[in-house]
Amino acid sequence: MSQLRIATFNLLHGQPLAPDGAPRPFPADPGGPLAQAVAELDADVLALQEVDRGQARSGGTDQAAVAAAAMGAKDWRFAAALHGRPAPVAGWLPEASAPAGIRVYGPDEVGDGAPPAYGTALLTRLPVRHWRARRFAAAPFGLPLRVAGRRGLTPVPDEPRAALAAVLEGEHGPFTVVAAHLSFVPGWNMAQLAAIRRWIADLPQPYLVLGDFNLVGAVPRTVLGGASALERSAPRARVRELRAARRARPALVEPRRRRVREPRARLQGWSDLVRTPTYPSHRPAVQFDHVLAVGVPRSAVGAASAPRAGVSDHRPLVVRVSL
Repeated sequence: MSQLRIATFNLLHGQPLAPDGAPRPFPADPGGPLAQAVAELDADVLALQEVDRGQARSGGTDQAAVAAAAMGAKDWRFAAALHGRPAPVAGWLPEASAPAGIRVYGPDEVGDGAPPAYGTALLTRLPVRHWRARRFAAAPFGLPLRVAGRRGLTPVPDEPRAALAAVLEGEHGPFTVVAAHLSFVPGWNMAQLAAIRRWIADLPQPYLVLGDFNLVGAVPRTVLGGASALERSAPRARVRELRAARRARPALVEPRRRRVREPRARLQGWSDLVRTPTYPSHRPAVQFDHVLAVGVPRSAVGAASAPRAGVSDHRPLVVRVSL
C-alpha cells in the first residue's frame, strides 16, 4: 500500500509567532506564513481548526483557500462555526447579515463576499465521494482562562464549534475522515466527540477523526470507544426477547438448545496514531490535538511527528498511514 500523510493543525487564525511564543504582526502578505507552514507539512489530508475567513485580524484572508492552494488540495470545505467578528474577552460579535444555521464554503465560493466567518476546514488531495458538516452549540457557560495581555484568569465564554466529514477514495477503497474542533468546557467536549461517532455511523470504515479536542491522554479514544460500544448494545434487547419467548413455551414442547449468550459491549479498538505534546508550540507540554483511528492496523501506521511551524500556538500533527 502507498502511505498517505494525514495531518491536523489548529491555526490560531494563522497568527505568526516568535521563537518564544510571542505574537508577531502579520506581514504585507497575511496569508504567506500560513501558506509556507501548510506547504511544509506536505499533507494529503489536512484538518484545520480556528480558521478565519474574511476576518480583519488576519488580513481578510480566506485561510482555507490559501491552505488548499499551498498543499495542492483537489477538494476542500470550510464549515463556519459562526459568522461575526472577535471581541476581546467577550467572545464574538455576531454578524447581522449572517446566514442561518451552518454554512459550508468550498472552492466555488472563494471571493463571494460573504460575512466574516470562523470555523473548521478539511482539505484533501484525494477524490471525495461525500461531504457532510454539523455545528455544535456553545456550552451555556465558559471558564476562567489565561488570556494573553491580562493578569490572572479571565472568564471566557464558550463558542459554537463545527465538524466536517468526508468519505475519501483511497487506493484500496473508501474511508472516512473527520475534522473537528471541540469545546474547552470539560464534559461538553466529551459529549460532542461521542456525538461525532454517532453522526458518522453510516459512513464507511476505516475512520480517522482529527482535530483539537481540548482533551488529553486516553480520554478521546475512550469516549469514542464507549460511543461505539453503545451502538452495538441494541442487539442485547433482541436477545433478551428471544430468551423470554423461549422460557414462556411449555417445557415439554421446547427442545433443549445451547445457551444464548448476550453480546458484550466492547471497545472498538480506537487508537491514537500520534502521542506527543502539541501545546504550547514553543514549549509543548500537553497534547490537545489528536489523530484517532479505528479499522487501521498498527502495521499500516508509519512515522509521526509534531513539527514546529511559523504560525499558531499549537504544533501540527503529521502521521503516515497506509489506506
